[in-house]
Amino acid sequence: MNQRPRPSNRPRPAGKPRRTPAAPPANPKLIALNKPFDVLTQFTDGDGRSTLADFIKTPGVYPAGRLDRDSEGLLLLTNDGRLQARITDPKHKLPKTYWAQVEGEPSEEQLAQLRAGPELNDGPTRPAEVEQIDEPALWPRNPPVRFRKSVPTSWLAITIREGRNRQVRRMTAAVGLPTLRLVRVRIGDWTLGDLQPGQWRELPSTG
Repeated sequence: MNQRPRPSNRPRPAGKPRRTPAAPPANPKLIALNKPFDVLTQFTDGDGRSTLADFIKTPGVYPAGRLDRDSEGLLLLTNDGRLQARITDPKHKLPKTYWAQVEGEPSEEQLAQLRAGPELNDGPTRPAEVEQIDEPALWPRNPPVRFRKSVPTSWLAITIREGRNRQVRRMTAAVGLPTLRLVRVRIGDWTLGDLQPGQWRELPSTG
């Protein structure tokens, strides 16, 4: 007759200790940068492409979130890990506003689809705030946007509260309005203001 294995006297392994949040830096910094077109949202690159190091010389700060290489506008950088998490963590649903130049003239149906949250290949997006706007007074993009002379373009202000990869571009494409140029102008209460491409300013870190 088989005997049951005797229980081990060894203590169970303790669970992982709770991670204690890092103490805030003695000199917290928050920087707003107008990231130019064709610049990577990182400080190093092995392929010789333009990075944040070409513009930001302040040591110890890191981007709070990302902005695609082919997008422009507001990028926040900080040396405070807790502030970085508050800006980037989707649970905080921090609104981000973009100006998108799209190909075509949007119909009311297309605008309604964007506001409701179009279905993407990774699921439906959350509802967004979308309105058609006049062409904003922006710096010239270098290189210029490629237009099709036979197709008009329009500008939309789009506010989202999530941060999927290339989300705004995918949203406009899903409703038949491909994005030609994308500029982020607001994150939460922080705005781009009058910063020109490559310019930055320090902000109060309390937000």
